[in-house]
Amino acid sequence: MKLELSKVVQGRCRLGQLKEMGRMGQHCLDIPGCLLYTHLGTVPHLTQDTLHTLSSLPTVTQVTLSNIAEHQDVLEEFKGGFKKFAGLHDTVLYCSLHDSAAQSPTGHTTNKTVSVWGSGGRIELTVAKFMALQRTVQPDWYQTMADGETWQTGISRKRVRKSVDRSLAHLDECLLVHQKSQELDGVSVFGVVEGGDILEERLRSARETAKRPVAGFCLDGFQNGAMDQALRSQLITAVTKELPEDKPRLLQGVGRPDEVLACVEAGVDLFEGFFPFQVTERGCALCFLFDITPDPESAGRARLTEVFGPNLNGDLNCDDQTHMTRFEMDLKDKRYQDDFRPLVEGCGCYCCRNHQRAYVHHLLVTNELLAGVLLMIHNTSHYNSFFRAVREALANDKMDLLRRQMGVCVCGCAAVCIITSP
Repeated sequence: MKLELSKVVQGRCRLGQLKEMGRMGQHCLDIPGCLLYTHLGTVPHLTQDTLHTLSSLPTVTQVTLSNIAEHQDVLEEFKGGFKKFAGLHDTVLYCSLHDSAAQSPTGHTTNKTVSVWGSGGRIELTVAKFMALQRTVQPDWYQTMADGETWQTGISRKRVRKSVDRSLAHLDECLLVHQKSQELDGVSVFGVVEGGDILEERLRSARETAKRPVAGFCLDGFQNGAMDQALRSQLITAVTKELPEDKPRLLQGVGRPDEVLACVEAGVDLFEGFFPFQVTERGCALCFLFDITPDPESAGRARLTEVFGPNLNGDLNCDDQTHMTRFEMDLKDKRYQDDFRPLVEGCGCYCCRNHQRAYVHHLLVTNELLAGVLLMIHNTSHYNSFFRAVREALANDKMDLLRRQMGVCVCGCAAVCIITSP
């Protein structure tokens, strides 16, 4: 894995490519970018054939041990690795510890183990079992074990310090086993940066992790609802200054578009792709604007109103991942039952080219499975297009214009506010 930066804006925003990914080094991924979110290798609601009707899909597919661990016996008997088992042929496989779209119980971490939660309940992992799973899955890169249970508010400094110490100890043990494992030859390892909301512990975790032979870094504990957005940006900015420039930074648990922008500006390269799935599960469609127009201040609010109606849907500052945000429309709402427009005007996805809001509303209220399929097609396409817009804005020095077009404040204040017409 090799990171090539083509541009760095204001010393933090990074534009470039991750190259030579995969066992054969044939894949690359544009940054800033997102991964392809899956359950057991399948994008929820979509078959592989349906998924590949979408253009410009991420080249990295994410799977999680919380889904895979309970199937270890089957995978060991198969012997071909998870990618072949799931029919994931032309992709890079990344294996993470937890599923960011699902909340897991806390309080089950010890000095020797971490726990993941599958459909059958809690599965306790030692380093030996964790690394045995990695040998069975045979990913192209994976996140090492870490104690990530310090994202909640009110965690003591002592507990945060213990989290960092445990994560570094797990990292060292995983690297020791990795270096001795022939099955993991050529597989990249990402170290995990912990530290809760305490700056000193975040910096210590980053510095110590950077001393280890890792290919990149996972920034953990910044999940939606975990901390104030301004504090999150400050901590990420401080952490990324301690990390080497030539290695990628993957942020876990953050997917809302305004938060993605803030984190890109703090130095993050990669994001998990779970947000479209959460929106789909709410019966909603992503419909925020990100085209960079010549006059976004005059066009932005008018076009937002055209999409959403007089009042923007959702709550921009909502911290609960189960609640709707202002970047989506609730198609279960009765006002869409006679709305014969596409989900988003100008969107080229299958759903918007062939169906109307009224039809998707009908599918939702009658509990038809096709509703999830159509929404997931649109939401995945829309979200990937957003990341292309972020890269274009960085390349052309138009990040301020992109923020205005999305209705996100560019004044530099700590709070995020909605732009209104004069």
